[in-house]
Amino acid sequence: MSWLRALKGTARSGFAVERRRLEPVGAARGALGLALVVGFSLALFGPAVAVSSAFGAFQAAIATFQRSWRPRPTLALASGASLAASTFVGYLVGAHDGFFLALLLLWTFLAGLAWAAGPTAGLIASSNVAMMLVTVTLPTSVATAAGHAAVIFAGGVVQAVLAALLPARRWGAQRDALADALAAEADYARRLRHDPVAPFDPAPLMTARNAAAVTPRQARRRPAELHGSRGLAERIRPVLASLTDPAVGVPGEGPQRDRVRELLDAAAAVLDAAAHAIRHGDPVAPPAPALAALAALRTPDTGSVLTGPPRRAAVRLTALLGDVLETAEPHTETSIRTGVARSRPTLLRLAPLVLAQVRAELRHESPVLRHAIRVSVVTAAGYLLGTVLPFGHGYWAPMASVMVMRPDFSQTYARSVARFGGTLVGVGLATAVVRSAHPGAYLSAGLAVLCAFGMYLLMRTGYAASQVCVSAYVVFLLGTAGEGVDQTVRERVLLTLLGGLLAMLAYAVYPAWETPRLRGLLADWLEAVGRYAAVVAAGYADPAGPADPDVREALLRTRAARVAWQEALERAAHEPVRHRGLSHAAVEQAEHALGEFGRVAMLMEAHLPDRGAAPLPYAAVLADSLRRSTGRGAKEVREREEPRWDDLRETVGAWSDEPPDHFLLHKGAVLLLESLDELATALAETTPSR
Repeated sequence: MSWLRALKGTARSGFAVERRRLEPVGAARGALGLALVVGFSLALFGPAVAVSSAFGAFQAAIATFQRSWRPRPTLALASGASLAASTFVGYLVGAHDGFFLALLLLWTFLAGLAWAAGPTAGLIASSNVAMMLVTVTLPTSVATAAGHAAVIFAGGVVQAVLAALLPARRWGAQRDALADALAAEADYARRLRHDPVAPFDPAPLMTARNAAAVTPRQARRRPAELHGSRGLAERIRPVLASLTDPAVGVPGEGPQRDRVRELLDAAAAVLDAAAHAIRHGDPVAPPAPALAALAALRTPDTGSVLTGPPRRAAVRLTALLGDVLETAEPHTETSIRTGVARSRPTLLRLAPLVLAQVRAELRHESPVLRHAIRVSVVTAAGYLLGTVLPFGHGYWAPMASVMVMRPDFSQTYARSVARFGGTLVGVGLATAVVRSAHPGAYLSAGLAVLCAFGMYLLMRTGYAASQVCVSAYVVFLLGTAGEGVDQTVRERVLLTLLGGLLAMLAYAVYPAWETPRLRGLLADWLEAVGRYAAVVAAGYADPAGPADPDVREALLRTRAARVAWQEALERAAHEPVRHRGLSHAAVEQAEHALGEFGRVAMLMEAHLPDRGAAPLPYAAVLADSLRRSTGRGAKEVREREEPRWDDLRETVGAWSDEPPDHFLLHKGAVLLLESLDELATALAETTPSR
């Protein structure tokens, strides 16, 4: 893709406004906290302290809107405390330009590395740097700096208290994640009616798994219906696939296929009813057709129509759907009565885990490390340029840079364009209001709170829309402290443009492209899905039952590798780089091949023998050959060599004359080898000849 096309695409995405469900209650809560903090500070301490407190409350409210499964009060407290510490430390060295520049470099570099812990940590850390650039200019002594830090933290405390007392939708994010997973399974069941080998995106299941991890405090308060359904949804997926796939299930047409289609309709109706009940916290109330469909699963003639493996899959599906309905039913008690909750570490216990994640990113090819280097250099350069230029308020240039820069190209460029456009519109509108109404300190503070409400409300609809509100908010907030609007407009627009241009230039000079990483990520996916298939095959040689934790762990790693590949592929699609090894056709064919490989392994998982069943020693040979073939093949893919599957081919060839006495193992091994051959064919065009 050329640079011109890439810039056009990122500009369009930056200005795009998405239709999202608004959260007016949460937005009103954030604006209320901001109003309380600003009004109290303005009345007792004056405009300068009010501005400081506003930054703390404003950012703490933003933290409560992030896509995190932690309690909202915890996020608000973490945001307020970290910003207060950044402000105080920044003021201590702010009188010495050299020391402050060194601190700015260090603080920004650490904020860039914080993206290794996830987008929420990265955003809070970046916001700390941006707001520190403003707040360190407000105090006049160490004592007043401590006071400003205190009111900033107080703003976070107020937002935390309001988040606890006025929850916008208690457990709403977790409910949505679990409901989305069940709804995805329902959609999968419907698609299987028409396409017996339809693909399935595991992202909703992975999101639900992340949402299911809770802190000890959350575990004591979590509604019972949010525990258990996710595991059932994951167990239903391979059963649905094994029921419909003609290779191991029923024929493509005929009475058995018709009965399977009825079962799929029943499953979809039940899963949709459970998803609706969990999303809204209501009793499970399937419509009459859904109840009739569920009853059809238990009709006596099912056994005469479906026999063998399809019959076993249908019986298992019936039991799992019954468990889904029972688990999704709301209970009066909120404590967890069954199973063990997945543990989410507290913030203090999270520190060593974050340090380990950061250490893992300290390598030159890491996008996170390259982002940390980029953002720290750009912020320091913007600060120096802002100081030299005759505009005053030079911190706006580095503030714009640190807020728009992200580890990937498309987000950085899209946000740079959107921030400048939103700033231009927001500052223009706020200027018109100020010039026509001439608001005083209290009216300016009220207008700032109103703009903050708009920002919280529109935050998830698009960056440009939220920036219009943020820009107007800053104008009114500085107007509270008596800043001249004409000077504010000129400075903010020009320095925001400068900060955005520096961010875009830095990525062009020192990029972290995803395109060259695609081959390595494809190899990671191959290695992970190969291990999953090997563990499943080993489950036939040493039966541990369908709930074997080794199978579960291997499946989770496969999903993580697949999602990493898909996310990188999506980012690479917008990059202005020349083709480096994987054409679009090769990517599509390779993705299909590994998807088929994983699907066959999942079918084999669906028919794992129960614990205590007779072992099948020849399955151990298949597990070893799968592990060796895919491990060696992944290494060859990374090194741009032609992958070979000699071990698996030898096993399949040895079984061709005397296949194992099992309905699935030999057929599954053949299908797995065919998928790997398709992968090798896809990569043949991009593998250099020797």
